[in-house]
Amino acid sequence: MTELEHSILKALIDLDAAVKSMPTAKPKPNLVPLFMHLDELTRKLPVTADPSLLHYLHKKSYEKARLFLQGRDSENKVGNCGHV
Repeated sequence: MTELEHSILKALIDLDAAVKSMPTAKPKPNLVPLFMHLDELTRKLPVTADPSLLHYLHKKSYEKARLFLQGRDSENKVGNCGHV
């Protein structure tokens, strides 16, 4: 895994934790900076990056991207676009 991919994975894990905390968090976490950071990291990926990772991130399928980077892509379900 590249350093950039590691940064993306960390950002995805942070987003997942923030979303899971929403029901009990007071005040609610602001997710906008997390999404903006992920967008910034995604723009830095080279066109030679894994096509599945690029697809997940461009489609904002953040859970699928996280599972992919964790080596758990087989757990991803087929989406509406026909891509796993």
